[in-house]
Amino acid sequence: MSDSASISSGIADRYATAIFELAKEENNIGALEAGADLLDAALKESAEFRDLISSPVYSRDEQAGAIGAIAKKLELAPMLTNALALMASKRRLFVLPQLVASLRALIAEEKGEMTADVISAQPLSKANLDELTKVLSASADKTVKVNATVDNSLIGGLVVKMGSKMIDTSIRAKLNALQNTMKEVG
Repeated sequence: MSDSASISSGIADRYATAIFELAKEENNIGALEAGADLLDAALKESAEFRDLISSPVYSRDEQAGAIGAIAKKLELAPMLTNALALMASKRRLFVLPQLVASLRALIAEEKGEMTADVISAQPLSKANLDELTKVLSASADKTVKVNATVDNSLIGGLVVKMGSKMIDTSIRAKLNALQNTMKEVG
């Protein structure tokens, strides 16, 4: 991990912990989870939003005004709206993607859940997703929430990341392993 990524992660973790503890005190974890999901969706869907949080071209006031409008439109809980306003005033909005990930991890831990990131070469059917969720939940002995994405470069198979474990059954990984074996032989 690069130094800047490590610093961003540290900043995001501190904000996430503070927001999470506040939500826990207010018995409002559900609203926090909904807000994290809405922010994640907005970040994935809007290039303008990603630009707003990462571009130094926007002033603190412009970022604060825009993030306030976004929070209002998404109907985020006051604790999350206030945290975003604080982050804008401190020019820390660039850590928003890491903040959402940290919040989701804290919420999942509180609920006794785990998140598994599953990358497939093609979209998984509902039946396949349900079966995979069942198998992963049994293996982790916890409720597992699957975050599925598609990467065509895998050619086929899956990459599953759950906690500190990663299982790569993709054809791309097998071809890379075969290529390395061929280099050793030659």
